[in-house]
Parts: sequence; C-alpha cells; structure tokens
Amino acid sequence: MRVVVKTVGTVLAAILLGYPLWAPEWGPGILGEIRALGTPGGPIALAVFLGLVALYCRALQRTMTLVRPEARTASPASVWWMFAIPYNFTEDFFIVRAVSASVAASATTSPTAGARVPGGFIRWWTALGYGWCAFQILSLLPGTAGYAGGAIALPLWAAHWIMTGRVNRRLSARQPAAPLTASL
Repeated sequence: MRVVVKTVGTVLAAILLGYPLWAPEWGPGILGEIRALGTPGGPIALAVFLGLVALYCRALQRTMTLVRPEARTASPASVWWMFAIPYNFTEDFFIVRAVSASVAASATTSPTAGARVPGGFIRWWTALGYGWCAFQILSLLPGTAGYAGGAIALPLWAAHWIMTGRVNRRLSARQPAAPLTASL
C-alpha cells in the first residue's frame, strides 16, 4: 500500500508542478515565480531555500541518530529523500512519521526519565510536521490557493524545525558522557 500511495502521490505532485506547461492560463507556477525574481535573484532564492532544506534534513538526521538504534523505524540517512523532487512531496509525510515514531518509541523506553520527550510534545510536533507537508502540497496549486498554501507551510515548517531542535537537545541530554581517558 505504501508503494501505491508514494507512486500516486509522486505522479500527482509532478502533474501539479508541470501545470504551467499544459495549462499556462492557470499561472506561472513555482518555477515561474522563481524565474520572475530575475537572473541573480531566482538562483539565489533557490540556493538559499535548498540550503535551508539541507539544514533541516541535517537536524532530522541528528534526531534519528540520537534515537536508540532499536527504536528507529528508518535509517537516519533516509531524511535526505526530501531532495528527491517530485517524490519528496509524498515522501515528506513518511519521513515525518518515521522520525516521530522513532522518537516516541525511544521516549517510552528511555532509561533516563529526565531525558524523555513527553508524549504530548511528540503529538504536537508530529501534527506540525504533517501540517507543513500538507500545506506544501497545497502550495503547488495555481493562484491564491497555492500562495496561501505556501504562506501557511513555511511557518509550520519553521515551527517544526524549532521543535526538532528541542527534541534533539532533550535526546542528547540522555546520551552517556564520553569516557575520560588519560593521555600520556
């Protein structure tokens, strides 16, 4: 079933990304918006955005690395699928699910009660993750709906990223200290 959802989602995302080619009367789409920024502006805006996505992926990868291996539901490197356009529009939901399920599994069996990530926090963090994923897809729609989707997706993404930092601090607090060795 996952394969079907990912395949259908990817095809639909590709159709939405390509609508300026087959329905130019609907508007320029995201690629047209980037082109409208001009020669230095468009590539710079795209590079900045992709750089932010890379930093976000790095934060999620750190989260997965901090989760005990037996609690992980996916590889820490799997978060980098966020760069596989148009596959990422569907895959992002699965990434959010894998990371939050891993943190939840780790939290319920955490040997250090003080380092646990509370369940309510995980649920809120997960909801924000799903929210930015959903509004990101809406941002692909033409016109006002697309602009509104993007305007909502970005703050939700930022909030999820901030909360990811909190999760990482909490998880790293339970990591055992490195052994002290005497160097002679």
